[in-house]
Formats: sequence, structure tokens, C-alpha cells
Amino acid sequence: MIKYTDSGKKDTRSGFGDALTELGQKNDNVVAFCADLIGSIKMGDFAKNHPERFFQSGIAEANMVGVAAGTTIGGKIPFIGTFAAFATGRVYDQIRQSVAYSNKNVKIAASHAGLTLGEDGATHQILEDIGLMKMLPNMTVINPCDYNQTKAATLASANLNGPVYLRFGRPKVANFTPENQTFEIGKAVNFNEGTDVSIFATGHLVWEAVQACEELEKEGISAEIINIHTIKPIDKKAILDSVKKTGAVVTAEEHMLNGGLGDSIAQILGRELPTPIEMIGVDDTFGESGTPEQLLEKYGLNAKNIVAAAKKVITRK
Repeated sequence: MIKYTDSGKKDTRSGFGDALTELGQKNDNVVAFCADLIGSIKMGDFAKNHPERFFQSGIAEANMVGVAAGTTIGGKIPFIGTFAAFATGRVYDQIRQSVAYSNKNVKIAASHAGLTLGEDGATHQILEDIGLMKMLPNMTVINPCDYNQTKAATLASANLNGPVYLRFGRPKVANFTPENQTFEIGKAVNFNEGTDVSIFATGHLVWEAVQACEELEKEGISAEIINIHTIKPIDKKAILDSVKKTGAVVTAEEHMLNGGLGDSIAQILGRELPTPIEMIGVDDTFGESGTPEQLLEKYGLNAKNIVAAAKKVITRK
């Protein structure tokens, strides 16, 4: 298999912040809004360098969404930043009506997503956000896997005309994708060719899938690893091409099973290519306080569980 190396753990939210700084230098139409979380969302450099294009909404997320949508009418490209729990659940009506329905060019930068928010606990660990966003017509949903890919995804989202939900996290995680990569929205990335099982992963669990692939290889199991960084529009061709080779599927995500990546892939396979599938994700429960590592272990979101799921699904062929 292709060997991937962690170049040094970095938080994905910093990938967003560094990309926003770059966009601010390149494009005068880029503006930014923040709901009283400048440091947490890594918007400080943009705010310092472009105060005339930065707006602090305070803890008024619904108002932030509405104002940001209004700026698009004048040709601006607004990035709105807050925690994923507040960027979706708290303002779903405003996103639905003012952004998605009217197809406004708003970029929703949602940090601290999933269980790996850690000690802040269940109220902040939103696990339903991908499902909420992917159900909205016109909405693009992106969930990159590391710092480098988050930076590239942020830059790419600025060039897409339409609403984008960009999901990233708090903890420092493996940074293993190319530094100057080209990010193509809606195009999956094949990390390893395989013949026995297709493992489709997104976000932080892509690195876990890579680790699982190495373990499976030691046992003579050839796993194909595909990074589904764009949940919507999903790369149906890449999924079907892989599954036609392997005949078995594992999905892995730091999200609720209902409404997540596995749900999207199961729908495709159910309609076009019925195939045994096992899903790694949170199964209809809220999170809790703990370190990211403790929570990923407790809820089964790690390489060990991906290996077990791969072995199980292969027996179901």
C-alpha cells in the first residue's frame, strides 16, 4: 500500500484560519463574520489585517447568518465562523430560508464538530450537522481530513458560487495530505488501491482508515481507502467504481450514522449496486465529556474498529 506520513499534528481549524488570511490578501470581496469566537475559529489574523471587512456579531448567530446573506447581494463572499453546534442547530431556519433557499454565496465555517471537541461535552459535540446540511437543496457539504486539506478546501470554497458548509475540528490531528494539493469539490481521493474491501472515510477518520489499511495488509487483506471529503455533491462514480472491484464496503465518520456519509453511500448502493456494508459512526446517542482519544475509543471510531468492520463485511460477500 501507499505509505502516508504524519508531517506533524495540526488542528484543522488552523487550516481554515490560514486559508482565510490568504483569501483576505487576494480577494477584496471576501468578508468575515464571527459569533464571539475569533480565537477558537482562528479568524484573528483576518480581523487584524482587514478590520473593515471583519464583523463581530456577538452571540447572535441567527442575525449573523442574515446579515452575511445580505452582503452577497453586493457581490461579497462572506465566511461566517462559529462552533458547528451553533452554525447548524441554532440557526437552521435562517440557513434554510436566507441562504439555501435563495442560493446565496455564503460559506459556513463550522469548527469544533463531532466528538473530538472533547471535554466541552454533549451539548457542543454536534453529531447531526452533516445530515442537517446535506438535506438542504443548493448546499455543498465539505468535511476535510487534516490541516492541509482544510486549507485547500477553504480556498476552493471561495471559488464556488453558492452556499457551502465547511466542517472542521478542534484537536491537533495527523497532517498527512500534500501541502500544496489541488482540492476539487465533489471529487473523492483514492488513497490506496485495493481488491477485498472499500473503506470510505471522511474527516478525522480518514487517518484512522489509513492506519486500519496498514493493519489489514499485515493480515493479507487488500483494502481500498477513499477519502470522501465532499459529502454533497458526493462522488458517485468513485464509489461505484470501487465497490464493483471489491464487493464489500465500510464507511467511517465522526458523525451520527443517521444522515451521515454511510447513509449517503447506502442510498447509492441500494439503488444501483446492492452490496454488504458496515458503518463506523455514532449510533443514535449523544456524546459526553472526555478527551478526544477517550471518546473515539468509547464510541468505536478508530482504526481498530475499522479493521473489525472490514473483516466482518468481507464474510458477508
